[in-house]
Amino acid sequence: MKEMEQGRTGVWLVGARGSVATTTVVGALAIRAGLAGTDGMVTAQQPFATAGLPRVEDLVFGGHDTAKLPWPVKASELAEAGVLPAQYPRMLAEELEEAESRLRPAPASGRPGQDAEQIVADLTEFAEREALERVVVVHVASTEPAAAEHPAHRDIGALDLALAAGEEAVVPPSSVYAWAAMTAGCSYVDFTPSTGARLPALDQLAVRERVPYAGRDGKTGETLVKAVLAPMFARRSLRVESWSSVNLLGGGDGATLAEPGANAAKTASKSGTLQAILGYQPDGQVRIDNVPTLGDAKTAWNLITFSGFLGGRMRMEFTWSGLDSVLAAPLVLDLARLTARAHQTGHYGVLEDLGFFFKDPHGHRLAHDLATQWERLCAFAAALSPDAAPAA
Repeated sequence: MKEMEQGRTGVWLVGARGSVATTTVVGALAIRAGLAGTDGMVTAQQPFATAGLPRVEDLVFGGHDTAKLPWPVKASELAEAGVLPAQYPRMLAEELEEAESRLRPAPASGRPGQDAEQIVADLTEFAEREALERVVVVHVASTEPAAAEHPAHRDIGALDLALAAGEEAVVPPSSVYAWAAMTAGCSYVDFTPSTGARLPALDQLAVRERVPYAGRDGKTGETLVKAVLAPMFARRSLRVESWSSVNLLGGGDGATLAEPGANAAKTASKSGTLQAILGYQPDGQVRIDNVPTLGDAKTAWNLITFSGFLGGRMRMEFTWSGLDSVLAAPLVLDLARLTARAHQTGHYGVLEDLGFFFKDPHGHRLAHDLATQWERLCAFAAALSPDAAPAA
């Protein structure tokens, strides 16, 4: 087997002090210390063993956030809430303090071009100081309202000029991060439904800079179940008449999604799966309600009505309850490892093969059913192997 030297890989978390990012870092540190296994990590399974992915133990974390609560304190809060094992903040205190030193305040000048320049400088300094071979930027910050269209979104030259001219309200914050990451030579992952890299200009930038990107909106719970159940109805020729969902969650996500614009962006991301799999949109709505007392836990109740032979009417219900950060964090580690390896092996532009991880994947005419996405992901892992031919 051919060997390819794997240097140190940085993971720069946008929204670093949030629950998902903190759980990601604590989880990686716990694996490194031998305190935890890799349950929940897709890339811990056999198809990925020979893909040449960077080890979790070798990932170096940094990030931006507007919040100031240190990682050790946030980890303690998550432990008290039952998200993290109670002993982890104490046992990993030294490692968390070290990781905390790599965090930087998120630029918030109100001028996208100036903020982008600061992000590029912070990413460059992070890579140089830590002697990193490459950096993956993962956006796990709060969901933004959908961005209004602008002519500069369609062409990278126009977008570069708009940022250089200091035009405000042209680019949403998540897309400023995508632009800065790609300009700095970093790969980029959209883990939220925010606009991020979903601008034609940014796809052009990724190709120009020869960096990969992936997203959008991590598929962690209810939509994961939909991606399994919807193909069942389609393949059995059962007509889904309605599919209604009520999502209850608290914590920072619940508070963010109580804002109408962010709520609309999230529900749109969650709603697209059924249309893509069934070929039509059943009746019913997706609702997301903030229940502060739930904290990091979330519950989703779904009611499905369907018809079969001779018009027989039937129904199905399911309830999904989980800890959002515990479900999301291992996927962040998976995506960082896969994207870093893709970058190392010469892939650039949108990584459609990573659609398995997302509700609303970047790309064109992609399959949304989980089984097909899994097959494509496994084929991609095989292509990443040191024995595989280099990417074109």
